[in-house]
Amino acid sequence: MSDTKQPVIHRVRALDLVVEAWTWPFAETRRAEIAAHFADKQREKPAMWNGRVLLGRNPVFAGDRLSASYFETDFASFLAWRDWGFPDASVFNGFGMGALRCADGAFVLGEMGQHTSNAGRIYFPSGTPDLDDIRDGAVDIPGSVTRELEEETGLAPNEYESEPHWHCIYTGPAVAMIRLLRIDLPGEAVRERIERNLATQDQPELSTIHLVRSPRDLTSAMPRFVTAFLEAQFAA
Repeated sequence: MSDTKQPVIHRVRALDLVVEAWTWPFAETRRAEIAAHFADKQREKPAMWNGRVLLGRNPVFAGDRLSASYFETDFASFLAWRDWGFPDASVFNGFGMGALRCADGAFVLGEMGQHTSNAGRIYFPSGTPDLDDIRDGAVDIPGSVTRELEEETGLAPNEYESEPHWHCIYTGPAVAMIRLLRIDLPGEAVRERIERNLATQDQPELSTIHLVRSPRDLTSAMPRFVTAFLEAQFAA
């Protein structure tokens, strides 16, 4: 999940993300190269597996709505597209993120473990949508955020309040759909709670929990869509 363009932030309330059957020309024409690339990556990180994911096309921001169409592809094709610098600009990685903000104003971010495809990157709980995120023919981003947050941190939906709108950070190859979540606990207590949960997992996605309290806490390990969101939040 990377970025190349100066981020643009759209604030919306509705996500209309329909799933359609579509064959990705990039994945078809470069299949042999993609397979070789994934084999190399899998030798480096044997835990990596080639599941099915959902990528987006044709994003449109109109009023308080984001509309786009999504299609199914394999993780190997997504990984090659990402690692090779997004050669097909007509496709984007559109995913949800839960920006957990504590009672003392701290934001909670996680650092990805060394066994993951984004090792060392620091961002909010999230994941590229997959087939489990499809509801009634559309991508259920709110459900994806809830699921990823619980899987990565152990926090259940009744432990925080979700704001109704989304901050969509558009960078070209990525659209990060970020929802602000408020939890009535101080940052250190939330970090300790999540770290206890991570200690019970055999292979947690997150290796470290970071608290961000001001722009001084932003680092180059955070993707641009994350720092753009946080900068806007602190400026407000």
